[in-house]
Amino acid sequence: MKKLFTLFLLSFFIGATLFASQQKDNADKKEIVANNLKDIEKIEKEKETEAQLKFEEEEKRRIEEQKELKKQRKISELEEKITSIDEKLKDNILLKRYSNYNAYIKLSDELVELKQSAKKSSNKTEEQIHHLTNKIRIKENELELISEYKGSPIGSLINPPEIENYEPIQNPFGILNALSYIKKLENSKKEFIAVEKGVREVTNLLEEKLYTYLELYNLSPNAEYKEKINFLDKEKRDFTMVLEIVSTTEEVYTRKIEQVILETKSQISIQVEKIFNIAFIIIIFFVITFLIKMALKKYYSQNENYYMTNKVINFSLVIFVLIVVLFSYIDNVSYIVTILGFASAGIAIALKDWFMSIFGWLVIVTSGSIHVGDRIKVTRDGLEVVGDVLDISLFKITIREDITLTSYTVNRRTGRIFFIPNNYVFSEMIANYTHSGLKTVWDGIDITITFDSNYKKAQHIAKEILKHYSKGYTDITRKQLSKMRSKYQLRATGVEPRVYTFVEPYGIVISAWYLTNSYSALVLRSTMSPEILEAFMKEDDITIAYPTQTINVGKGLQNFRTPPADLPEV
Repeated sequence: MKKLFTLFLLSFFIGATLFASQQKDNADKKEIVANNLKDIEKIEKEKETEAQLKFEEEEKRRIEEQKELKKQRKISELEEKITSIDEKLKDNILLKRYSNYNAYIKLSDELVELKQSAKKSSNKTEEQIHHLTNKIRIKENELELISEYKGSPIGSLINPPEIENYEPIQNPFGILNALSYIKKLENSKKEFIAVEKGVREVTNLLEEKLYTYLELYNLSPNAEYKEKINFLDKEKRDFTMVLEIVSTTEEVYTRKIEQVILETKSQISIQVEKIFNIAFIIIIFFVITFLIKMALKKYYSQNENYYMTNKVINFSLVIFVLIVVLFSYIDNVSYIVTILGFASAGIAIALKDWFMSIFGWLVIVTSGSIHVGDRIKVTRDGLEVVGDVLDISLFKITIREDITLTSYTVNRRTGRIFFIPNNYVFSEMIANYTHSGLKTVWDGIDITITFDSNYKKAQHIAKEILKHYSKGYTDITRKQLSKMRSKYQLRATGVEPRVYTFVEPYGIVISAWYLTNSYSALVLRSTMSPEILEAFMKEDDITIAYPTQTINVGKGLQNFRTPPADLPEV
């Protein structure tokens, strides 16, 4: 038992020793393995670190490349933007004017330098002084040409168009001028507003261009960009100053123009109201005139004086209208009268014929010597005209020539329209065939009979024929002469046909006179002449005479009636 226990312990000890040794070997192996694992991990970490560094470098390079690419794109965009702005500013009139402003400043500086150099002329030759003087004169002339840019970057455009003083509207014609004046003011306002708008646009574009160059300079600093920035900054400041001035001036100028336009429109309204009032008064005159004409037309329905009365009424209407207009639009009538008084002499000389015609018209109208429809005869410079009065205007009488004895014996033509100045009544004689309602005239037919004819029978035959054909006209004339007694002192008022006998070289003249219509005297004459001739030829003791000659043949005296070559033998 004891041996078994000892053997158990010995086995247990040996087993424990072996187990401990095995455990130690295992621990050593584990440590070796752990150490190897650490070395491997260290190596792997080093590799990972190296790879990480390499990746970071590549990433950094890639980022730098992207940044550079973005920078180049940004620069390209900014340059395109500048190109676009330059395209908008191309041929801009304000920038052209600004260049003249810069030229003025440059010339001014050069002129100052030249004058300072001229003051130091003690060590210069005469030729150099002369050359310098010429340069100064040239610079002064150049400055004179662009003098409007003195102190103004855009020249005279900085000042608005001048508002002209407009006289108050005194008549309807002034309304047209006022409307034209208003349109001119509105155009001036639009022009100056356009200048203000143009300056604002240029200022905004210059500011945008300046900021663009600043961005370019920040991305790529260089001397060219810096020089551009300095120039643009000065240009922008100048235009900003101009914009402030123009904006303030535009506001004041606009208010002033609106005030003037309102005042002008107020005057136009007053004149329009005045025109309506005058038109109302004139319409009343026309209505009254129309009513008077209607009443007179009824009264003068069978009287030819209505035409002349109508003329007088129309003339009076014109005078009234002129008076209304005159007193409505002339504030100082006495001033006009004074001017007309001084000018009347010259006007009377220059328009003498016109004034005389007007006075002649007044004489014709007031005296009633000639009326429209009358048959008159006028003679001037050897020309005789008999015709009917068509019209009597302010300056002339219009007559239409008719077929009359005058046309037959003198003119051999008729139907013409003649215009006789009214002043003709003062210098020439006018015969009126139909004055004061007397529509008949005396006309005569002369027939020559031989000395051995029965002239008493011829007188009786002629008188009977005259009585037959002119009886109606005789009665009419008798009544018309009775009416004329109240106006004229009439003595010889016989109206019966008259036959006169005269001894002439070629025979006895039977002169038969009768009353006939003034408008158809030639018709009755041509009717009675053949009747008388035929009645004479039927009588054996009445022979029509014509120019004859007596020829003595041999011892005895025999009378031969030898007709002239141009007359046939009867």
